[in-house]
Amino acid sequence: MPKPIHLNLFIQSRGHHETAWDHPGADPRSLMDISYYVDLAQQAEAARFDSIFFADVLMMTNDAMESGRFWPDPVIMLAALAMKTEHIGLIATGSCTYSEPYNLARQFASIDHLSNGRAGWNIVTTWVEAVAANYGREHTAHGDRYEMGEEFVASVKDLWDSWADDALVDDRSGGGVCGNLDRITPIDFKGEYYQVKGPLNVPRSPQGRPVLVQAGASDRGRDFAALHAEAIFTAHLEKETAQEFYKDIKKRAADFGRNADQVVVLPGLNPVIGGTEEEAKANLLELNSRMDPEVGRRTLSQRFAGHDFSHIDLDQPLKVSDFPDPEKLETMKSRAALIVRIVGNEGLTLRELLARFAGGRGHYTTAGTPEQIADLIEDWCTDGAADGFNYMPPVIPALMTPFIDEVIPLLQKRGLFRTEYEGATLRENLGLDRPKSRFFD
Repeated sequence: MPKPIHLNLFIQSRGHHETAWDHPGADPRSLMDISYYVDLAQQAEAARFDSIFFADVLMMTNDAMESGRFWPDPVIMLAALAMKTEHIGLIATGSCTYSEPYNLARQFASIDHLSNGRAGWNIVTTWVEAVAANYGREHTAHGDRYEMGEEFVASVKDLWDSWADDALVDDRSGGGVCGNLDRITPIDFKGEYYQVKGPLNVPRSPQGRPVLVQAGASDRGRDFAALHAEAIFTAHLEKETAQEFYKDIKKRAADFGRNADQVVVLPGLNPVIGGTEEEAKANLLELNSRMDPEVGRRTLSQRFAGHDFSHIDLDQPLKVSDFPDPEKLETMKSRAALIVRIVGNEGLTLRELLARFAGGRGHYTTAGTPEQIADLIEDWCTDGAADGFNYMPPVIPALMTPFIDEVIPLLQKRGLFRTEYEGATLRENLGLDRPKSRFFD
């Protein structure tokens, strides 16, 4: 029996291609209309996706008005979607750098209760320098963000463990008690960056803890993911680099004393689907033809901490020397390094590079028939490159519907993807163990 494949639906704007927001095949509803997200969550649940995921942006990006990069607060959306779904996992980003451990622990524990055990927290350290000004802070260096993140995650885990599973008694017999104080404890967390007394004022949640998701790809980020993450969103443009990452992250997890099978690796997949291969490629070309290169140029600049690319002709072949050294940046080092590596290997023009990143932003973008996409998913998942995929539809619904209606049934016929949910919680459906409390038996 083949190992089951996991699929997460990454919902962003009206699709992941930067031109999706006004595409003729995009949903016309406002990005602030909750019915849009409810419909997507229910479609994903009917298709038996493991989960849906919302990223977060803590600033007005320089391409927001040209790419529709704005939406409601993701954690608040999860609360609304919990009431409209029954089985699908609900994952949102929460920033370690611009949150407090107590607030975040309380929010995600509450979502886990509201959803009966379907919450997941995508841990980020927020690399965009301009965000700091929205919080009255100086931008934090890459290494320091991870040091802070280590303390942040450790204190949040302790807060979630501060109630034993049996602490909530709710004895209303007269003279009874609501909770057993002997089974609730302060955590007295004292670190360099965070001091948290505790306990949390929310009982231990149905999953024990929400599922921890992370997307680090730098060397420091991989260690962080291998130590903490139970699901990892990762970006690769080639199967070979995905295999290297998969092998490395599983080894690092084992080196930390973890069961490597308790870390689910999900590369991003941005497929453009057509009835024939020629139609699929034409669909991709049509999407890219709508792209505004100057939007892409500004986005590229943000990836490289504001570096000026305005002097480079769009059809000029790029050189590695056109880019700052990724190791000297305080942004997302791994994604910057990925861009520089592509330029070095392929000699793309700036126009070609921007088109490559217009849809997947460094995730795997391909065009093909439903059979070809199903073949790719099966190949990566059976050849040590992935445990499943973080599916990123280019345009919603036009280019998402074929994936749900045609690709998923093919995977189900091959015995690779569920036809019914295995359990009631996100942990059960991902094959993850329920964590034990650090403080209680």
